[in-house]
Amino acid sequence: MALRSAKLFLFSPLHGFADKGRPVWQRKSSMAELDNEELRRLKDVNMDEAPARRHVRDCFRDIQHNLDHILIKTPGDGIKTKESYEVNSRGFEIFSKSWLPESSRPRALVCFCHGYGDTCTFFFEGMRLALSGYGVFAMDYPGFGLSEGLHGYISSFDLLVEDVIEHYSNIKEKPEFSSLPSFLFGQSMGGAVSLKIHFKQPNAWTGAVLVAPMCKIAEDMVPPPVLKHILIGLSSVLPKHKLVPQKDLTDAAFRDVTKRKLAPYNVICYCDKPRLRTAVEMLRTTQEIEQQLHKVCLPILILHGEADRMTDPSVSRDLYEKAKSSDKKIVLYKDAYHSLLEGEPDEVILLVLSDIISWLDDHSLQVEGS
Repeated sequence: MALRSAKLFLFSPLHGFADKGRPVWQRKSSMAELDNEELRRLKDVNMDEAPARRHVRDCFRDIQHNLDHILIKTPGDGIKTKESYEVNSRGFEIFSKSWLPESSRPRALVCFCHGYGDTCTFFFEGMRLALSGYGVFAMDYPGFGLSEGLHGYISSFDLLVEDVIEHYSNIKEKPEFSSLPSFLFGQSMGGAVSLKIHFKQPNAWTGAVLVAPMCKIAEDMVPPPVLKHILIGLSSVLPKHKLVPQKDLTDAAFRDVTKRKLAPYNVICYCDKPRLRTAVEMLRTTQEIEQQLHKVCLPILILHGEADRMTDPSVSRDLYEKAKSSDKKIVLYKDAYHSLLEGEPDEVILLVLSDIISWLDDHSLQVEGS
C-alpha cells in the first residue's frame, strides 16, 4: 500500500525543481538538507500524469540507490536488470522491470504485483530473488508508478487485473521461459491482484507468495458506514475526485523508525487521499475475495505481521483455513507491521526473505522432479 501520507498539490509540474540548469538536490552535501528543502518542494509537484512522475524519478534515482536500506544496498553483481515501456491492448504505456541471473537460465519465474499507490522501482528490488536463481519480473499498474494513466486511479479493478494477466502472459509465453515454473508474488493490494489472477487462471501458475495480502481492509481504515455509503454514491458522479478520508499510513506500515524516515524518498508513490472510484473498487474487491477464499486451489505461502493495522491478519488466517489447496502454509510474524519487506528491522526482513526463497526453492524442485 502507499507508504506515505504527505499531500500533493496541483501546481505546475516541476516548477522550481532546477537551479541554473542543475537540480538543487545534486548540490546538497547532506540528506538532511534534502529533507528540509527538496522533499518539501516535491509536495507541490503535480504528478497526475506519467511524464511528471518519470521526470521526478529520474532526478531522484541516484539518491534512492544510495539510501541506507538493506534491500536497496543488495549488490547486483551477476544480475541483468532491464527497464522497458510497452503499450498494452488498452492503449496504456506500461512500465516494467526485470532481474535475471546473468550466467544461468532462471530456475523459475517470479511475477510481482505491487501494493496500492506503490511502484516496482523503489523498495521492491528483485536482486535477492534473482541472486537465488529466479527470473523476477515486475510492472507498474496503469495509473501507478511510471506507467501511463491518472495517478492513483482505478476505474475497474477487474480491468487492472486483466492488464497484469496480459503483461505476464506475454512474458511466460516467450520460448526461453515457457517451460519454467511460474509464481505470483503479491504484496498488500498486490495480494488481491494475485488472487484475482488465480480465480481467472486457476491452472496457470505453479504457486503464489502473498505478503500481507489485501483480502480485507482493516476496519479502522474504512470510513464509518454512513460515510461509506455516501462515498459509494458519489463515486458514480465524481469518480476521480479525492474525497475519501485517509489516516497517516506511514506509522501503521513501518515498525522500524529509521526505515520510516526513508518512506518519503519513494517519490512517485501515490500518497494523496484515495480517489472515489479507486476506494470503491478496492472495497468491492476485498468483499468479493473474502467470499471466495474457498476457491483458492494453488500452492500458497501467506506471510503477515501479527500487528498489521492496515490489512487484517485474521483474514489471512481465514484464507489459510478455507483455501481448498492441500499445499498451503502461513507464517505470522510477532509484533511485525504491514510492510514486512520494507519497514521491519533488518533481521525480520532477512527472515521473511529467507522464508520466501526456501518456499520457492522447494516448489521449484517439486516441479523439476515431476
